[in-house]
Amino acid sequence: MITSVRLRLVAYWITTILGPASFVIGGVLFLSRAEQPAATLAQLGYPAYLLTILGTWKLVGALAVVVPGFPQLKEWAYAGFFFELTGAAASHALNGDGVGKILQPLVFLVLVAASWALRPASRRLPV
Repeated sequence: MITSVRLRLVAYWITTILGPASFVIGGVLFLSRAEQPAATLAQLGYPAYLLTILGTWKLVGALAVVVPGFPQLKEWAYAGFFFELTGAAASHALNGDGVGKILQPLVFLVLVAASWALRPASRRLPV
């Protein structure tokens, strides 16, 4: 029988792989200046050098969330994911993009928030 602690841990890792760890893919695409993210940033009116800045922080944040220890760094990484994803949704909304482009980062935000809420005690700041 699966205990609630075990179920919570499984849910944590599923949401972490689908949410924060997916930032690895985004980070690599941004750093390689792949066509899709470059075109999206240009369409939103952002400079191309933002690909390097965001790509780097995406990779660093994903690494911070999955490595053991460093609970304060994890909090900063989760905060960074929140700012990046809400900023992406707002950018699409203010640019007049469709609902799908606005909701996409918010779906990832739900996964990131679930990962944060489900993280084990060893990955939290001491109270």
